[in-house]
Amino acid sequence: MRIDAHQHFWRRARGDYRWLTPDAPALAPLLRDFEPADLQPLLQRHGITQTVLVQAADSVAETEFMLSLADEQAFIGGVVGWVDLAQPASVDVLQRLARHARFKGVRPMLQDLDDVQWIATAPHPAVVQALLGLGLRFDALVKPPHLPGLLHFLAQWPELPVVVDHAAKPPLAQPGNEWALQAWRDGMKRLAQHPGLCCKLSGLVTEMAPQDCTSPERIAASLWPVWHTLLEAFGPSRLMWGSDWPVLTLAAGYDTWVAASDLLLAQLSPTEREQVLHGTARRFYGLETR
Repeated sequence: MRIDAHQHFWRRARGDYRWLTPDAPALAPLLRDFEPADLQPLLQRHGITQTVLVQAADSVAETEFMLSLADEQAFIGGVVGWVDLAQPASVDVLQRLARHARFKGVRPMLQDLDDVQWIATAPHPAVVQALLGLGLRFDALVKPPHLPGLLHFLAQWPELPVVVDHAAKPPLAQPGNEWALQAWRDGMKRLAQHPGLCCKLSGLVTEMAPQDCTSPERIAASLWPVWHTLLEAFGPSRLMWGSDWPVLTLAAGYDTWVAASDLLLAQLSPTEREQVLHGTARRFYGLETR
């Protein structure tokens, strides 16, 4: 059994995916619609019973679009949407969205903000209190420069359930990157001291050098130091597997990532693998048992 704790859908004609532009040649393979019918064969092939559908646009309209897909597709176990955390009016928006049983939380697109300290200073207390009061979660889309700000946010709101997306995107493709990787390791270990914080094993292949993505074995070998850091810091009960599909396809196929991550998880006991593959995600997001 497996839950994909991080995937996306989009319809470009909706017009709010501002990062998906022809001006970025590297994103060319993503400049089309990605719908449930594209993902379902992959889920069936790997016994994936549920997914968590995560926002890809900073608009409430996209969140409503995702919730409409969840109404149509039983495999979408939860939706992580977007609201403007800095605006008090977002309290009413959260209350409305939370009436949908599969609305599980929010994700600001922190990695795209120029101010790496935004999360430490900008969110309005009433909005964060609403997240807590409604039992919602917070997905942290961050890179290493954002970790000090995220630590400050966690200190302010220690009761808020938070998961770090894509393991904070360590600098895997930078030549001579040992200093930068060590800074990432130190930051992740400090984050892991917050007992309610979880982390996603996802979105890492697209951070790697292309020559390291040619096979499951090469991916697993390249990610082994990162995986070891995550396992040591968080343990299986706070790690969850995800694909980051379709962004994943810029570097590797869904089948390849499943095989590579299975190689990483091979050292774990059956119970520990179950935590990473479905237990942590189900518990963190409050997903139905299937």
